[in-house]
Amino acid sequence: MTGPQGQPVFLRLGPPPQEPNQFMVDGAPQSYPPEVQARLEVDAKEIIGRYPHKRSALLPLLHLVQGEDSYLTPAGLEFCAKQLELTGAEVSAVASFYTMYRRGPTGAYLVGVCTNTLCAVMGGDAIFETLKEHLAISNDETTSDGSITLQHIECNAACDYAPVVMVNWEFFDNQTPESARELVDSLRSGQPKSPSRGAPLCAFREMSRILAGLPDQRPDDGQGGAGAATLAGLRVAQENDMQAPTPPEDES
Repeated sequence: MTGPQGQPVFLRLGPPPQEPNQFMVDGAPQSYPPEVQARLEVDAKEIIGRYPHKRSALLPLLHLVQGEDSYLTPAGLEFCAKQLELTGAEVSAVASFYTMYRRGPTGAYLVGVCTNTLCAVMGGDAIFETLKEHLAISNDETTSDGSITLQHIECNAACDYAPVVMVNWEFFDNQTPESARELVDSLRSGQPKSPSRGAPLCAFREMSRILAGLPDQRPDDGQGGAGAATLAGLRVAQENDMQAPTPPEDES
C-alpha cells in the first residue's frame, strides 16, 4: 500500500492468530480400535442407508462419533470421511461450522445458558454468572468430576419462555439463578430434574446417538407440544376473529 505522498508503506504483520478449539486435543484418539470401528460401522451402515446419496449422512455420522468420544476427535473425523468417501477437509469444514459439534471433552450433562438479547435481559446473564461461580468453572469448561460442561448458547427459539437453560438440548424454561443452581445440583447428585417439555434427560453421549438417528428409548412423559406462552398470539387472534389476509389473485 502507499501513503499520502505516494510513498510505499510497509506493515509488519504478526503471526496469524490461532483459531481456538481446533480438533486437536491432548489425548484425543487418532484412530479407533478394531472392536470400536466394527461397532460404529454397524450403526453407520444403518444411518447411511436412509439417504440416496451417502454424503448426505455426514451430519448424523458426526453425532454418532460424538456419542463415542463426547466430542469430535481426529478418530471420529477420519471414521466419517472413510464411511462417506469424503476428504478430511470436507468433513472438518462441515464439523467446524455447527456449534452442536463439540471441540473438547464434554461432561455427562452439557448445560447451556441462552445469553441472546431477550434471555439476557430477562436474567440469562445473571444465570450464567451464577452457574460459573457455583460450579467454579468458566465458559466451555467441565467440572472436575466430569458431570457438567457449562457454555453460553445462542438463541434456541424459546424466547417465549425466557430465560431458558438447556441440558443436553432439552428445555428448562423460565429459569432464575436459584432454580438454575438447583438444576445443576440435581444433575451432580444423579437425580436430574425433568425438563419443562420433552423427554427425560439422558447422558450427553446417549443424546448424541439419538441425534444421529438411532433409537430413542426414553419414555414419553407427555411433556411435548406447545405451551400457553407459545400459543398466546393464536389465542388472541381467535378471540378477536382475526384472519390472515386473502392472497391476491395471480394476474399472470
